Amino acid sequence: MTVELLRNAVRPYAWGSRTAIPQLQGRPVPAPHPEAELWMGAHPGDPSHVIGPDGTERNLLALVEADPVGQLGQRCAARWGGRLPFLLKILAAEEPLSMQAHPSAAQAAEGYAREEKLGIPRDAADRNYPDPTAKPELVCALTEFHALAGFRDPHRTIKLLKAIETPGLAKYTALLEAQPDPSGLRALFTTWITLPQPAFDELLPEVLDACVRHVADHGEFTVECRTILGLGETHPRDAGVLAALLLNRLTLRAGEAIYLPAGNLHLYLHGIAVEILANSDNILRCGLTPKHVDVPELLRVVDFSCGEMPVQHGESAGRRMAVYHTDAPEFELSRMDWAPDERTEVVLDSAGPQILLCTVGDLLVVAADGAQVELRQGQSVWLPAADPAVRVRPLSGVRTQLFRATAGAGEG
Repeated sequence: MTVELLRNAVRPYAWGSRTAIPQLQGRPVPAPHPEAELWMGAHPGDPSHVIGPDGTERNLLALVEADPVGQLGQRCAARWGGRLPFLLKILAAEEPLSMQAHPSAAQAAEGYAREEKLGIPRDAADRNYPDPTAKPELVCALTEFHALAGFRDPHRTIKLLKAIETPGLAKYTALLEAQPDPSGLRALFTTWITLPQPAFDELLPEVLDACVRHVADHGEFTVECRTILGLGETHPRDAGVLAALLLNRLTLRAGEAIYLPAGNLHLYLHGIAVEILANSDNILRCGLTPKHVDVPELLRVVDFSCGEMPVQHGESAGRRMAVYHTDAPEFELSRMDWAPDERTEVVLDSAGPQILLCTVGDLLVVAADGAQVELRQGQSVWLPAADPAVRVRPLSGVRTQLFRATAGAGEG
């Protein structure tokens, strides 16, 4: 047994930041290209590599496939077919991502089987289901993090639409006012994302002009209107701009998190966060992207339940640890914090497969056999299920923060 660092892949999507991930890892800034996501796990698209004491590297996906019980634990390996069930990420959004939703387990399995039967390559641009599994996710802010997530209460949305009402918008406001419930939201959402382009090109400028006036008047929905104006500027012919009027506008502070179950329509706007999700890359996009949008399939997946989006702060699980609880069996995320000059040691038991990620400061990770590794800011380690508990403590007298990713409760 030993404690081994991970080398993780950076995904260079156009919406990423040239500074956030490099700064976190202590690399020169700005980076040559946007760096959007840092992937930690064993997804076939970009698996991490385990770095041995002698500097040799082993593919984590290959390690799991060669010894699923030793790496994942008996129950986890059996439940997930020998597949690591979670993927951990650093997400750095300089610009908005696409508006999207993810399928349930049943939808993912059916969609994957259907596209396999049709012979659509798994890396094809028009593939909806490259993986056979669901993709619930939880995002926890490292900085102020802005997002749209979940459908707002229809009565609140009606108030927003009336605050920016224009001649062209009035009939859509009336549509929702006649049925202020999930069915009414579905009807309005479907109408907007299927509008003929000429009708959309006539409506959106009206809406944007009304948003400008609302912001100038310091209206009640100024934050929401600023968001729509920003999206309209970058995507002037995209129906996702109108759809954004229906979603909750959230600003998360560091340490706050939101859980996005299957069907939740969402859009990350700006900020840096830790994200944990099921080990899947299934995405149904609504818009605000040049990528593939499949409206009929999206409408099969989206959940039109509505109301305020719950914000988690992490439930205390001891002096140092806060846990973000969800109903996702694939993962659990917890956070540990040490104030400056605190050096208290924390024991992390063998709870199935684990990835530890240091986001602030430096830590010492000590294994039961005495093997140890210094975990610097921006680095992560892999702890297989077969290994005993490890001890972690800060190395220096600065504020220190550690995130711990594990399989869901009872999956070790």
